[in-house]
Amino acid sequence: MSITTLIGLIVLGLVAGLLSSLVGIGGGIVIVPALVFLFAMSQKMAQGTSLALLLPPVGIFAVINYYKAGYVDMKVAGVLIVAFVVGSFFGSKVSIGLPDNVVKKAFGVFLMIVSLKYLFFSK
Repeated sequence: MSITTLIGLIVLGLVAGLLSSLVGIGGGIVIVPALVFLFAMSQKMAQGTSLALLLPPVGIFAVINYYKAGYVDMKVAGVLIVAFVVGSFFGSKVSIGLPDNVVKKAFGVFLMIVSLKYLFFSK
């Protein structure tokens, strides 16, 4: 894993953790699209790796299935786990201080951006 990739994964984990606690979104909305579009992973590899990130709290049996099929990158998942925890701490601090309507609007805008990317800019 290159230093550039490592830094990118740390940033992704921090951003995903921050957004997760800020607007209540999970790995499927942040991690999976980022791994597909920014890190050139296949959809299945991205999904399996995202599930591995969530393994400690949820999804152990799904991760086992993806891992057995060869669709989990454990190095990537490990880096994302650490960065996600840090990002989620800071995201929760920010979210708690924002009005509900601001958090709802931020969530809606983010979902629109991701959906447009999937609809019009994916191969």
